[in-house]
Amino acid sequence: MARQESPAPGSRKFDSLQMVWSFARHYPGRIAAAIAALIASSAATMAIPNGFRLVIDKGFSAEHGGDIGRWFQYLLAVVVILAVATSLRFYFVSWLGERVVADIRIAVQRNLLRLSPSYFEENRPAEITSRITSDTTLIEQLVGTTISLGLRNSLTGLAGITYLFYIAPKLAAMMLLIIPIVIVPIRVIGKRLRAVARSSQDRVADVGTIISEVLSSMKIVQAFGQQQREGDRFERSVETAFGTARKRVMLRALLTVIVIGLIFGSITFIMWQGALDVQAGRITGGTIAAFVLTGALVAGSLGTLAEVYGDIVRGAGAASRLAELLAQQPTIAPPAHPVALPSPPRGEIAFDHVSFRYPTRLEQLALEDFSLSVRPGETVAIVGPSGAGKSTLFQLLQRFYDPESGTISVDGVALKDADPEDIRCRIAMVPQETVLFAASARDNLRYGHWDADDAALWAAAESANAADFLRELPDGLDTFMGEGGARLSGGQRQRIAIARALLRNAPILLLDEATSALDAESERLIQDALDRLIQNRTTLVIAHRLATIRSADRIIVMDRGRIVETGTHDSLIALNGTYARLARLQFDGIQL
Repeated sequence: MARQESPAPGSRKFDSLQMVWSFARHYPGRIAAAIAALIASSAATMAIPNGFRLVIDKGFSAEHGGDIGRWFQYLLAVVVILAVATSLRFYFVSWLGERVVADIRIAVQRNLLRLSPSYFEENRPAEITSRITSDTTLIEQLVGTTISLGLRNSLTGLAGITYLFYIAPKLAAMMLLIIPIVIVPIRVIGKRLRAVARSSQDRVADVGTIISEVLSSMKIVQAFGQQQREGDRFERSVETAFGTARKRVMLRALLTVIVIGLIFGSITFIMWQGALDVQAGRITGGTIAAFVLTGALVAGSLGTLAEVYGDIVRGAGAASRLAELLAQQPTIAPPAHPVALPSPPRGEIAFDHVSFRYPTRLEQLALEDFSLSVRPGETVAIVGPSGAGKSTLFQLLQRFYDPESGTISVDGVALKDADPEDIRCRIAMVPQETVLFAASARDNLRYGHWDADDAALWAAAESANAADFLRELPDGLDTFMGEGGARLSGGQRQRIAIARALLRNAPILLLDEATSALDAESERLIQDALDRLIQNRTTLVIAHRLATIRSADRIIVMDRGRIVETGTHDSLIALNGTYARLARLQFDGIQL
């Protein structure tokens, strides 16, 4: 996948987290509740050491011995507050994590739906899928766990240090001396950790890409006996991902051992000094107990912050990858003031001196100075060898791309001046390779006209010769079609596509020959349905079987992006040019 340059190390490492915040801030009430619960839980946590100090110094003393229950009641109240606040904190931050991830996924998907097909030629859909799934999982962990832990431990650490200065200023000052020693390895190792974390996420995305690619092509893999090679390729990718992850884990482990070792080693030394102060009578036993417990809480908080830092780094990397998807702008967009297409539609098409290259094949012209006018209601067949530019006409007419030069117009309006949605509403498409969704037959039919009722669905199915097999399905129109319509034959899938185009009821029809690679019975049924479909519509047909286009009003022959011949079937055969040569190759001398 084409990747953008990463920000310079250090200065903007967490800028991508602003994207996450832009989604989270839509829920101020939940954020406020989470912060309130977080503060309450941190306060309760820090109240526990003070409770133990009171129990030891007052509850066990001869002077206050009769009132020991009071201090234990205080401790129990603190525990209850801690339990409730922790539970509420967990609920609200988890809710925020799930909600933010859901919103990001929706926003990314909606933005992807705006992008032009050229984007998906240059960027692998499988890796995009990995970003939407695995990277958003990291975001969920970041919002729902990591940030909460970071804030809680920061508050606990700050409150703990404040309390330590209150009960034992000298020991607390000694403890603060270790903080600069802890910060240095966090910054040094953390810088390296950021780069490795981003690389680790990329390698995981590569693994997901291979899985998706192989599983979607399993029949080809097995048919050509490539299971071993694909297994080896996947193993290499997994091992690469593991190697990168191992580096990341080692760096996090090194960071953790250094930070915790320094903290707890220093605390041990400080506690030693505290024990000497107790012996000397400078502080009480309850104070040193509270200091030890608070010091452990502060040390644990700082140690956890080292791990939190690593998680934030990974989350920032995931956020930056998702932010790239959200920042993508469509190359095909409606003009600021689109020209309205005339109503009622006529179905007139014009290509005027059009030249075009695909973004991924800039060295080759797909169309060169191409001109063609199609009258309303005319059926024009397009033939030619592979790579002649036939499918390119369909891509440009639907404005999936813009030409380098020349103009394409529908009903007298240049496509660049109109809203692409308005253009596509006037076009119905029946592709050679039928696309069906993993949904019911009803929903696949309704893709042509989503508001169509059952009567319209069945009428379209009848016209497409699809009604009989649809009625035989276990649940009729509500039968699940399987991935890519796997429960249907090739001919049945094509008839679903024709019914969908009928429901579209568009004035312009694009047919990428729907009868190729089908048995004779399916071809007859589909051809019969197509004959009904093209009535009263402007139709462009990419013809692979020349026998199916004899009745076309006009046949154009393309080669290397240009029109080389034009005429009817009989006139082109008599011309004895490219069309006649293609006919002889296809039919081997059989009379058409």
